[in-house]
Amino acid sequence: MSQYFIIDFDSTFTQVEALDELARISLKDDPRREEVYKQIEDLTNAAMEGRLSFSESLAGRVKLLQANKSHLDLLVKHLRKKVSASFSRNRNFFKEHQDEVLIVSGGFKEFITPVVTKYHIKTENIYANTFEFDEQGNIVGYDRSNPLSQEGGKVKLLRELNLQGDLFGIGDGHSDFQLKEFGLIKKFFAFTENIERKTIIEKADYVTPSFDEFLYINKFARAISYPKNRIKCLVAGEVADEAVIQLAKEGYNIRIRSKIERKYLEEAGILFCDEDTQPTEKQLEEAGRLKVIGCFGKANRKMAEFACEKGIIIFDDVKHNPRNTDFIPKRVMDFMNEGKTHTSANFPDLQPPRINNAHRLIHIHKNVPGILAKINDVFARHHINIVGEFLVTNAQIGYVITDVNAGYGQQVLTELKQIEHTIKFRLLY
Repeated sequence: MSQYFIIDFDSTFTQVEALDELARISLKDDPRREEVYKQIEDLTNAAMEGRLSFSESLAGRVKLLQANKSHLDLLVKHLRKKVSASFSRNRNFFKEHQDEVLIVSGGFKEFITPVVTKYHIKTENIYANTFEFDEQGNIVGYDRSNPLSQEGGKVKLLRELNLQGDLFGIGDGHSDFQLKEFGLIKKFFAFTENIERKTIIEKADYVTPSFDEFLYINKFARAISYPKNRIKCLVAGEVADEAVIQLAKEGYNIRIRSKIERKYLEEAGILFCDEDTQPTEKQLEEAGRLKVIGCFGKANRKMAEFACEKGIIIFDDVKHNPRNTDFIPKRVMDFMNEGKTHTSANFPDLQPPRINNAHRLIHIHKNVPGILAKINDVFARHHINIVGEFLVTNAQIGYVITDVNAGYGQQVLTELKQIEHTIKFRLLY
């Protein structure tokens, strides 16, 4: 059976509401601009939350814009920089599903089309409103015969399209949920990477903090193997807010506690701690999911050695060093995203280049002879092409990153995990 993906544009495909951003461009020299901005934002939110009909909201916003074609050119340049991070990194999904992805929006083709077509989305699969202009290029209105300019417009459009198969809706607003409410889509995914609307979340089949999560739930290929919102980060002790904010922006699930508590450490993939709140060996023994520690201060040497034996990398720095708020989060994110170990307190140094169109696998094992040969034997037996491979060691561990072509099954991953002396293994992306 065919599948179709009905994706919203504003605050979903992009991080922002485009008409709000257009107002900031067109009204930047207007002395009443702040007052008008607020009116437009209020109209947007009222419609998205179902407190005002979409047609009333749209008419009110367009009337306040005072925009022309030159402003639209500036808006497109701005929106291209504001594509939601999880959509941007999963460009390949749109390339592989060109015929099944539809952008359905109450926004306008004049700014939507030049943004989304860069992501392999077909022009004929973009459904949105169109502006009307006067002879000077000023926006004077829009095509009111377009169903998307009317209340319940997305419902009307999908009824007209009469798509056959399983339809999945992804969006942040009331008009997106209406597709499920009227039985036109199989499941509605409330997209919360950019904004969380409580009234929409309560009605959704799934809350989707990122497009990675949508792809993960539905078992589609994706840019990262495991959605970051599913990885918990425990923050214990005195850690600067600025450092925590950086991980939160990356999408990690943050837990803040005054000390390290067993139940939270057992769930954590990342630990941020200060010099006086470091984990004990017993705590590390029980932290089976823990991958990396960012210590704001110098890590205890004995603890660092034990962590290495467990395949847990540590990044640390001098206590109260002002650079810590940027330095440690960056090192942690470089490891989580790319597998880089540079400046680690306990791992051998490796800074592999990112290789596009390949999958990156990380294998951490005891430093004994023959492991690399066993890893490569798995790939050879399954006829998997190795694009790049990197091995570094210290007295305790061997650390291997292998970039391979796609096209392998779960059995390959299982065999790599089962190699004798394996400490940790993961598919990075």
